[in-house]
Amino acid sequence: MKLNTLGIAHRFLEEKVPQGGLCIDATMGRGKDTAFLCELVGETGKVIAFDIQQEAVDSTDALLRQKGLRERAELRLESHVYMDKVAEPESVDAVVFNFGYLPGGDHTIFTHPDTSIQAIQKALVLIKKHGVVCACIYHGGDTGYEERDRLLEYLATIDPKEYTVLVTDFRNRPGDPPIAVFILRDI
Repeated sequence: MKLNTLGIAHRFLEEKVPQGGLCIDATMGRGKDTAFLCELVGETGKVIAFDIQQEAVDSTDALLRQKGLRERAELRLESHVYMDKVAEPESVDAVVFNFGYLPGGDHTIFTHPDTSIQAIQKALVLIKKHGVVCACIYHGGDTGYEERDRLLEYLATIDPKEYTVLVTDFRNRPGDPPIAVFILRDI
């Protein structure tokens, strides 16, 4: 396991996503998480991936075709706030977010706290009992700190009777290392 935010998130997802499962990649980006989830759900599972940039959809499509995983994924050119239109409540094994901007893309296009919080709220309704929402918060640089701060404030308000929220960070790493968040549905 790589000892970075993405490596930790993937290791966690390996424990939670079953063969034949349904997952949502709420921010498909370059397709690495979409491909990873497609491998986890196997031939009988499905991944629905969202992004607002055509460049992200094209990159993800190419990666999935290269890996022979394209038939397992539905790629949607729209905001993650619409994820509740494609899945029923308590039907999803995992929802994955990478908040920030498209790697190698236009840094003026990035996620924003209001829609990110809306999307997390919808994800909490969609995940099954013992399902997980996994979010990597990339912050600093061009995107600043507003989204990070608002997300961390919101996460503290999630009902502890229904969910467990784990927030991990790298205290001894310089700069602005990403923060991994795991929200587990307990009931």
